Amino acid sequence: MALIFETDFELTDIAATAKAFLSIAKAYDTWALSGQLGAGKTTFTAALLKELGSKDSVSSPTFSIINQYIAAEQTIYHSDWYRIGDEEEAIASGLEDMLQQAGIKIIEWWEKAPGLLAPGTLYCYLTTLDESRRSLKCFDQPIL
Repeated sequence: MALIFETDFELTDIAATAKAFLSIAKAYDTWALSGQLGAGKTTFTAALLKELGSKDSVSSPTFSIINQYIAAEQTIYHSDWYRIGDEEEAIASGLEDMLQQAGIKIIEWWEKAPGLLAPGTLYCYLTTLDESRRSLKCFDQPIL
């Protein structure tokens, strides 16, 4: 397992962190985000989309399960698997189909159905350091 990206950052500097992340993440088409509730997964996703050039307003797909955005003429799928019970439910919800689409896939709570993720996924872990600071570590394999 290789550490691909690591940084600690202030939430006020999230745009710079997103830019630095994208310099390495573009080699991957699936970005799996982990972190406790409130760690900033959706906030980080919004910063990524803005940095990619999206004009869309980003919201958590907790209830819709998949949100689709356009940035620089590419499709970005943002999904939240928090309410998914297992792999079978994930497949029934259309998540397997989404993963096969061209474009970037950003997945929150991927741990609910890890078997759906293909080799070549970038696994990122957001940790709350304090109210305004986060740690981000990304690997080429999951840490389970």
